[in-house]
Amino acid sequence: MLVLSRKKNESIVINNDIIVTVVEIRGDKVRLGIVAPKEVPVHRQEVYEAIHGKEPAPAPVVVTNKPADGSNV
Repeated sequence: MLVLSRKKNESIVINNDIIVTVVEIRGDKVRLGIVAPKEVPVHRQEVYEAIHGKEPAPAPVVVTNKPADGSNV
């Protein structure tokens, strides 16, 4: 998973033709604007799962390699 920081009115570009822009940040909610070609379906995850009858994917696991002795090798 790629994790990015963006401020209001900043965007990311996916595959040269999908633009995701932070429209508003209010408390713990972020509103996103998405511009994508008509043939690319864009759904909230819960809607996608309802359409496709799938269970939510498990959260990704972050693994760090740290020596057992605590040294910084």
